[in-house]
Amino acid sequence: MTRFITYFYTGVSVFFLIYLLIYASYLFASVTVGAFRLYKLEKMAQIKNELKHDFYFPVSILVPAYNEEITIIDSVESLLNLKYRLYEIIVIDDGSQDRTTEVMVGHFQMKRVSRPIRRMVACETQEAIYECRVKNIKITLIRKKNGGKGDALNMGINASEYPYFLCMDADSMLQDDSIERIVQPVMEDDDVVAVGGLIRIAQCVSIQNGEITGYHLPWNILLSMQVMEYDRSFLASRILLDSFNGNLIISGAFGLFKKDVVVAAGGYDRHTLGEDMELVVKLHAFCKNNNIRYVIRYEPNAICWSQAPSTFRDLKSQRRRWHLGLFQCMMKYRHLFLNRHYGLLGTLSYMYYLMYELCSPIIELFGLFTVILAILIGVLNVGFMLKLYLLYAVYGAVLTMTAFFQRIYSQNVKISAGDVLKACVMCVIENVFFRLVLDFIRSTAFFGYRKRKLVWGKIKRTKQFEDS
Repeated sequence: MTRFITYFYTGVSVFFLIYLLIYASYLFASVTVGAFRLYKLEKMAQIKNELKHDFYFPVSILVPAYNEEITIIDSVESLLNLKYRLYEIIVIDDGSQDRTTEVMVGHFQMKRVSRPIRRMVACETQEAIYECRVKNIKITLIRKKNGGKGDALNMGINASEYPYFLCMDADSMLQDDSIERIVQPVMEDDDVVAVGGLIRIAQCVSIQNGEITGYHLPWNILLSMQVMEYDRSFLASRILLDSFNGNLIISGAFGLFKKDVVVAAGGYDRHTLGEDMELVVKLHAFCKNNNIRYVIRYEPNAICWSQAPSTFRDLKSQRRRWHLGLFQCMMKYRHLFLNRHYGLLGTLSYMYYLMYELCSPIIELFGLFTVILAILIGVLNVGFMLKLYLLYAVYGAVLTMTAFFQRIYSQNVKISAGDVLKACVMCVIENVFFRLVLDFIRSTAFFGYRKRKLVWGKIKRTKQFEDS
């Protein structure tokens, strides 16, 4: 028995040493590459070396909505303040049970119209269509039978007039230069079929007429820790994976797509919880299998401010849904794994999402279990273990702080000394405590969770933005 315990803990120790070394190295490389790229972009902006143009190709902005009567007007109003000159706005009400449609029609004085919608990709039927023009921008509202977010986006694709579409959440707001930023990769390279933007926490910011008028970290601890998590995630892995066309996710809150390629690939999957990731991986596979030259990019200076869960109940619901969506997508496209046909996408990208996103909650909770067991049977040097854990936590907190303050610097946002102190504290708490909480939430995603493929995630909304 003693020999078994020795072999077991030796094996566990070697596994976690390798696991943590790889992850720590990946984080360091990711944050370093991300910070360097943002620094280069900032310098290019200072010397006016960015791509500037007077030509604007038309973009359709799709806003799927379900029970969004509180936030939908602010979101659409923010879109009307964009610097971009050529776009349309399409709001798709996916059978809301509140007054989403009534609020939109009343606020913008929309008129009901009769127009055919060509079914290029599958979706449920429309019940009513309303249109109007505000500031010479066409706004379309489509009320349809409930079918889920992917189905609503497919309806938006079918109704859109322009060759590129941009999807965003109904609880989100864009800065006035967000579309101008996100289309730049397309202007630079004709092979770009999709571009992802940066998602930041909306409860931190005040926006007026598309410009940031104030920024502060919220006192809500859950929100502040999500701020740290988002900034590290979007600065780190997204930029590094972008360097070799390896991004597997474009957030559903803010992404630009080339319509004809998406239609050819079959549009959004209507029967998955992770329709945003599924579409991106589908585009990778479709283009690779059909020998289509393509690039999927990430643009860190195209910013979308989106509401995050402010209660533990909403956070738990959101993260379980995300994890189930990740699992569905990884399983659906498991043929990519270690497949030489897909290059680094099938090795490095797929391996990262498999080991450090999908399986990480189980792996890390198993590590915690083995530590507790080792303490109980007296085979662990508790003092050494605590020092090692503290060292790793500080290392992670430093990288998180680097990501957070890099984003503050690159956006020229001013924060108070109190927010600086709060950010430093939250970085430590996020790495020591919040990560384990999320591990537990994600590892229990499959327990007592029935298949609800057409159910939208429910998060309590607040009307926190400044009037536009």
